[in-house]
Amino acid sequence: MASYHAFLMGFPTKVQLIQRKKPDDYQFYINFPAALADALDFTKGEPVEWSIIDKQHILLTRAIRAESVEQVKKKLRRRS
Repeated sequence: MASYHAFLMGFPTKVQLIQRKKPDDYQFYINFPAALADALDFTKGEPVEWSIIDKQHILLTRAIRAESVEQVKKKLRRRS
């Protein structure tokens, strides 16, 4: 039986560092690929939470449960 990871599709990205004037004032950024955000129906400003699994794995969880695709389609049909 193939492992779970054999079915995953990757979205390579780089970690960016934003360094400000103060030596201890910095922030890391990781861009979220648009194709992945679209596939998951993310919206601008949607709250998410990062959890550390180990030094190789980070879990991103939606703070608010997303509507199913069918629920969204029903709302769009009503507006038409």
